[in-house]
Amino acid sequence: QVQLVEAGGGLVQAGGSLRLSCAASGIILRANSMGWYRQAPGKQRELVAAITSGDSTNYADSVKGRFTISRANAKNTVYLQMNSLKPEDTAVYYCNGRLNVFGIGINDYWGQGTQVTVSS
Repeated sequence: QVQLVEAGGGLVQAGGSLRLSCAASGIILRANSMGWYRQAPGKQRELVAAITSGDSTNYADSVKGRFTISRANAKNTVYLQMNSLKPEDTAVYYCNGRLNVFGIGINDYWGQGTQVTVSS
């Protein structure tokens, strides 16, 4: 069984910082890419940042220069450092992993989500 467990959400004032983490567990042969998505009330889920196994990164324009994604391959863990937070960053943040799992193959897996609330 594969699980993605997120941590690090919370309430912060505008201009503050938070660091999210997501650890994938299970018999994972390879974590091809991992990333973070977010969904605000009444809006569609959107990509925030993603990172490949070769450490290539991709960011939404709205977070470039403020958020940094990184990963620890040996631990199948991905992080999202969020600085200079704005009220519009308020959303539920979901971890995503495109994982090659023993006996299953490559599939997309999702975490349960963690709430980030930025007050003005």
